[in-house]
Amino acid sequence: MEHLGINMFFWHNYVLIFLSFFICTILIALAPRAPRLAGQDDHTCAVQSMHVRRTARVGGLAIFLSIVVSIFFAPDAIAGPYAYLILASLILFLAGIFEDLGFGVSPRDRLIATAVASLAVMFFFELWLPRVEIPGLDRVMWHWAVGIPVTLLITAGVANAFNMVDGVNGLSSLSAMTAALTLAYIAQKSGYADIVPLAIMLASTVLGFFLLNYPFGLIFLGDGGAYVLGFILSWLGIFIIANAPDVSPWAIVLTMFWPIADMVLSIYRRSKRKKATTAPDRLHAHQMVMRTLEIHFLGRGRRGLANPLTTLILTPFVIVPALTSVLFWDQPRAAFSAVVFFSVVFVLSYTYARPIVRKLKRRVRLITIHS
Repeated sequence: MEHLGINMFFWHNYVLIFLSFFICTILIALAPRAPRLAGQDDHTCAVQSMHVRRTARVGGLAIFLSIVVSIFFAPDAIAGPYAYLILASLILFLAGIFEDLGFGVSPRDRLIATAVASLAVMFFFELWLPRVEIPGLDRVMWHWAVGIPVTLLITAGVANAFNMVDGVNGLSSLSAMTAALTLAYIAQKSGYADIVPLAIMLASTVLGFFLLNYPFGLIFLGDGGAYVLGFILSWLGIFIIANAPDVSPWAIVLTMFWPIADMVLSIYRRSKRKKATTAPDRLHAHQMVMRTLEIHFLGRGRRGLANPLTTLILTPFVIVPALTSVLFWDQPRAAFSAVVFFSVVFVLSYTYARPIVRKLKRRVRLITIHS
């Protein structure tokens, strides 16, 4: 019977992969006949744009519909609570998908939608983030006046973080799959097995989209997909922290380190330039890597190659911190030290990688000339 249960579990995930893939395929096929599905002309001219042709940005629709279907595959004991989580995320999904379809939902309104969705989860579950392993703060996290604002800040931040890294083919979805799988492992190791099938089903759903997004970018994740993935992952992390006392919150941070690090750096960069934190720019790490590839290696006009190569180059930065979380899930000091270490590596790489590449290229040119 146990063997049959395992087979059924994997069969469910195959169904979700196929369903997400199938819906994405249908959306790609319909896009030329449906202007709003096909993407807007001004999307390719946006400050943060990383593509050169109109492309459907509604991959989040396939992911969300597949997530809804996954409710029927969830274990009976948690299917009801899981449905409440998905119901709350519907608020955020609608705000994001309306933006993807060109109806103009502002960043502020999407932020409000995230807050409302998180408040709905807290209402359904009577729960907020119980601890953050910051001296002094944990003592007052039990009080709603502290716990609720901190939870709102974190869940909104993570949801926005996955949207921020949704700039090159596969990067945000790769980050989501990695986070989901490592959260599943941590939940299993900590004895909170209820979350495991939900996290693995989420990873399977994203994989179906990923197969059509990377490397050619046939369909994009969009705000509706990126916000929902970040939101659900942030709450899965909170559920683990609340139900598994041995799990370090810093280990949960490591599972989704890359999006969080990029978001924090973006907020710092924009505040230093006295710009709104929601204002788009072209200075995200993935954008810097892609432009470096275009300018110094591939040549301008090779964005179709530079885009997927950027994700390939950044893959270790996504996966290694997450794998570290697996090692230090129950070791707060080690997990915190790992967060600090990877943060330093991230900042140094962002600051010095491009100047170093430029100098190396100049040296190669001089050597070539003299030889």
